[in-house]
Amino acid sequence: MHPFVIEEATIAQVHQRMKDGTLTCRKLVENYLARIEAYDQQGPKLNSVISINPKALDEAEALDRNCIARGLSGPLHGIPVLLKDNINTHDMPTTGGSLSLEGFTPEQDAFITRKFRESGALILAKANLHEFAIWGETISSILGQTLNPYDQTRTPGGSSGGTGAAIAANFGLVGIGTDTVNSIRSPASANNLVGIRPTIGLVSRDGILPYSFTQDTAGPICRTVEDAVRVLDVIAGYDPADDQTAWSIGRKPTSYGAFLKESGLKDKRLGVLESFFGTDAIHNETNKAVKRSIEAMKDQGAEIVSLNETIDSGYLVDEVSVHTHELKDHLNVYLGALPDHASVHSVEEVLASGKYHPGIEENLKQAMALSTGTPEYNQRLAERSRLQTRIMKLMADGRLDALVYPHQKQLVCGVGRSQKERNGVLGSVTGFPAICVQAGFSTPTATAPIGVPIGMEILGRPFSEATLIEIAYGFEQATHHRKPPFSAPPLRVY
Repeated sequence: MHPFVIEEATIAQVHQRMKDGTLTCRKLVENYLARIEAYDQQGPKLNSVISINPKALDEAEALDRNCIARGLSGPLHGIPVLLKDNINTHDMPTTGGSLSLEGFTPEQDAFITRKFRESGALILAKANLHEFAIWGETISSILGQTLNPYDQTRTPGGSSGGTGAAIAANFGLVGIGTDTVNSIRSPASANNLVGIRPTIGLVSRDGILPYSFTQDTAGPICRTVEDAVRVLDVIAGYDPADDQTAWSIGRKPTSYGAFLKESGLKDKRLGVLESFFGTDAIHNETNKAVKRSIEAMKDQGAEIVSLNETIDSGYLVDEVSVHTHELKDHLNVYLGALPDHASVHSVEEVLASGKYHPGIEENLKQAMALSTGTPEYNQRLAERSRLQTRIMKLMADGRLDALVYPHQKQLVCGVGRSQKERNGVLGSVTGFPAICVQAGFSTPTATAPIGVPIGMEILGRPFSEATLIEIAYGFEQATHHRKPPFSAPPLRVY
């Protein structure tokens, strides 16, 4: 048998080794901890991990004993998970990346944390995020700036960039991000990963620091479509504590894994949203990679339809998205319910504490002046409803299975700059599902030895995850664009 290689390992490979007795969960965790030790605060200093589960090795040994006695305990038995640090864990602090919540440990797990544990997974670490998930560059007062492992002069996208950078660098097997505007798919695009933003209502938000209940969701960030689908199977479904998930009843298949079909692109009719491609020199690298990817889809039997519908992603962020209007009211729901020993209980108290990164001060102050229920807010909700119908009609008239486009018109931005032209807003404003897949790399440079990763987004109708998975998996199996970063090479600890 070939020696086990932890880098780029998949759930299926790990489980096969566990079943044949050549790999233990403890050994797997030791290897991931060694990589975090070598590369997160040393070497490239990716700065992606806020905290490590202090009981990880003990929990791994318990899972190993269980495996010896009864076999694998669930679909994610022994799988080390990296959670974004805005997701509650009853045994580790949950900070939202903010010094204002430093050391605060929730009393209960988030719904998805609980589902992970029930599936046999092990929570290995909590990953950095743009503080309170407020923007897209992954910088926080509690940890600072996370770097992109493919080009350390660039950000890893965001707000779930800590998860993205860490999964790309093989610090864990699977990861979770949250997404209000772009925040699962942005790190997937920037770190050569797969990110699934589910339909609003498919995955519970209970126990997750909210930004915008209208647009918030959580989803997988993984190295392969198959692993992302295995995670989605575990975390999706009805949760009485999140009313929106009632919409998922009857719309979730027994297993999304049934849609991992190599021929998944055959006879799919895909609409290319031409207005989501840029027309300037700065867009050339992204355009080339995504257009090559669309040709690859065509080669696999997809029918490609060019769409000249003009949709302005900048307009959607600035004039339709309700995230800033909901931030104060909805984050206060979470903060206000914290126990007395928590240091803050409102956005106003966060501002008064001064314990936040100065980069989010303008956003927090803007949010303090906005609210739900105002005429402007209601106008945005009306615009959102019109956009949902517009996209549904566009797909109906074109007899389309999905829309495809670059996740972001230009490469992920450099450290100290802000993300631009983020097309992922279409999925978040509509609440429709989208998968970001690896479309390749830009031309290599001195700071990006294999190039900067580029993501392509596939968007569908509500609860059409099964169709999107067929498309994404068929594309991935035909192209194999996944490459690990040079900055975090194998350690050969195993």
